[in-house]
Amino acid sequence: MAPVIVAKDLTKNYGKLSAVDHVSFEVHKGEVFGFLGPNGAGKTTTIKMLTTLLRPTSGSATVLGFDVVSESGKIRPKIGVVQQEPSYELALSVEDNLDLYGFMWNMPKKERKARTELLLDKFGLTDARKTSPPELSVGQRRRLQVAREFMHDSELMFLDEPTIGLDPQARRVTLDYVREKVEQGTTVFFTTHVMEEAEYICDRIAIIDHGRILASDTIDNIKRKFGRVSVIHLRVKEDIDGLLKKLEKLPTVENVIYPSKQDEPLKVYSQNVDTVLPHVIELIASLGLHITDLRIKEPSLEDVFIQIVGSKGEANDE
Repeated sequence: MAPVIVAKDLTKNYGKLSAVDHVSFEVHKGEVFGFLGPNGAGKTTTIKMLTTLLRPTSGSATVLGFDVVSESGKIRPKIGVVQQEPSYELALSVEDNLDLYGFMWNMPKKERKARTELLLDKFGLTDARKTSPPELSVGQRRRLQVAREFMHDSELMFLDEPTIGLDPQARRVTLDYVREKVEQGTTVFFTTHVMEEAEYICDRIAIIDHGRILASDTIDNIKRKFGRVSVIHLRVKEDIDGLLKKLEKLPTVENVIYPSKQDEPLKVYSQNVDTVLPHVIELIASLGLHITDLRIKEPSLEDVFIQIVGSKGEANDE
């Protein structure tokens, strides 16, 4: 069976800046293909080329067997797209927004009504059905935007950071519904910078940074290939501001990640935990700090992502 998406050396330049730099990949029918990368990595630009909103500078791509440049008119009726930018009618209520979108896709009235009720329930919008978008919360507007694209059954869905602004419960509901549609035959191209989402929903992933794909495979294979580094999860009783730079200088330490939230541990990445762990403990004792929790863990996808993107960033700096 031919791939649903084929990109070959796909490139988009803005002057001297290469937003997407000779990327090549394939997406198979009936899978969730995760396109992962930090903000500004080239994810949205790639989606805009694949959905015929941007013309590539060079390279080629086909979507559902059609060329994105010469056959764009044959692609658009067959795909659904959730963009990061708002896309709904401000003057219409939530349910009228859904109904209008179904009407635009030539859905019969009875089918539109049934699908509207289903999506209002699935995305927690039933109580807001008569409310217009300006009166909704940020999360409700995002849920409406995602729900709207599921009013019709597309062969291929492009979801560009679909869970931005959603609370954890709404995020899980959205991901579960996406997976449900995939089980019914839809193919999904899914961009995110949240690794937990990718591990939960994606069959295969590609990691992109600075416009270039750094790795592409199943999550398990990428972990095996790039996950050589073990992670020390560390918590101390006192303030750790003075500890970070000293840890980075220890032998075999490859990276140190400062906790972004109060309940998160400090993470020390090393290819040789047995060597570095005594030095870590000795350093903490010498600073008069007290360890409250210390664990050694195998790398998660987020840990592997940090290693892949971080090492690429260091290479670019050189």
